[in-house]
Amino acid sequence: MSQDIPYKIYLKENEIPDKWYNVRADMKNKPAPLLNPGTHEPLKLEELEPIFCTELAKQELDDTTPYFDIPAEIQSFYKMYRPSPVVRAYCLEKALGTPAHIYYKFEGNNTSGSHKLNSAIAQAYYAKQQGLKGVTTETGAGQWGTALSMACAYFGIDCKVFMVKVSYEQKPFRREVMRTYGASITPSPSMETDIGRKINEEFPGTTGSLGCAISEAVETAVKNPGYRYVLGSVLSQVLLHQSVIGLEAKAALDKYGIKPDIIIGCAGGGSNLGGLIAPFAGQMLRGEENYRIIAVEPASCPSLTRGKYIYDFCDTGKVTPLAKMYTLGSGYIPAPNHAGGLRYHGMSTVISQLYDDGYLEATTAKQTEVFEAATKFARTEGILPAPESSHAIKVAIDEAMKCKETGEEKNILFGLTGTGYFDLVAYKNYNDGTMENYLPTDEEIAASLAKCPQV
Repeated sequence: MSQDIPYKIYLKENEIPDKWYNVRADMKNKPAPLLNPGTHEPLKLEELEPIFCTELAKQELDDTTPYFDIPAEIQSFYKMYRPSPVVRAYCLEKALGTPAHIYYKFEGNNTSGSHKLNSAIAQAYYAKQQGLKGVTTETGAGQWGTALSMACAYFGIDCKVFMVKVSYEQKPFRREVMRTYGASITPSPSMETDIGRKINEEFPGTTGSLGCAISEAVETAVKNPGYRYVLGSVLSQVLLHQSVIGLEAKAALDKYGIKPDIIIGCAGGGSNLGGLIAPFAGQMLRGEENYRIIAVEPASCPSLTRGKYIYDFCDTGKVTPLAKMYTLGSGYIPAPNHAGGLRYHGMSTVISQLYDDGYLEATTAKQTEVFEAATKFARTEGILPAPESSHAIKVAIDEAMKCKETGEEKNILFGLTGTGYFDLVAYKNYNDGTMENYLPTDEEIAASLAKCPQV
């Protein structure tokens, strides 16, 4: 490949996708349906409507429609920060001495600092269209909460955020951004909800988890008229909205005749990974192309690599529907490490089914390895990456070094989901040499999985 590939490949404004792609439509083995936790029967629309906005509930249940029109109001909002660039990492390649060509899709060029805004604006839009007062949600590292607070401010609706307690304490400035956009922020588990009080009683001094925060957000939505719950990852509707990432990435690479050999994304609940790989996975499902897709999860929260593919609750308080996914058990509370947005016990039903069918592989990364890669990337590419994104960076570097050993000129594409400028406590711990790696024992995971529902 010649050096005439630009550093940044942009689409034109009129090339921003006007439709979201629903990869489920091309899956021969559809993700297993969400189940009513009481009856174990597939959920109907009317059962989801008290929790989700009606249009979002319809999107959640639709596994046959391949494309959904992006409403004009959302397209207009997208134009404020989209299209986002695909960047050729020339400087990183040079530093590694690799013949590989490394590309990253950069989603951090908006105030929320991440890809989360792609779905936040859609969910806030549908809440506004339904005439709701506001929405409730959870957030881990705070990127989703920040994105949703921005989207709600844009449409003039209320936003209540339950933030995982360890992140609330480690990332005070991110919560201040949310407050600036008018959101109310509560550290989770809190004493404001029945479920929060129960979790605090059962796990005194807990640092929380996304599963805990989800429980509190759902309870708050259900108990307050005019509110609905929205989620920043995991759900199929979220992966649908995030497909704009992959659609843009593929269109940009196609301009220069570039086909990625390896596609890498960090994996917590599945939103970034699912969005990035959507059109590429669609080609694989249709038998048109073949790619190697790698999901990278934190070693401290390894749902794909060490979990079980079973039905489980999506939250710690066990108030949500049951989803068939790779899970560590809804009661699993990860160590208070710095992969904030990846600290979730389960994986998207879409990603889980694709993984189970062999369309993607999964690996783990330890925290110190992740920050070593993040530091190398920052020093060569000039962007301080989010800890979550840095899981993908770590494996992209690993794959590039394999190419150095073999002399292969492979094209590597990874998702740079966001920036790490609010994650400086984590960088400080790494730079000070005080960061620790934590790997859950088989016994810990087995004990958590033993409490999963029998379906």
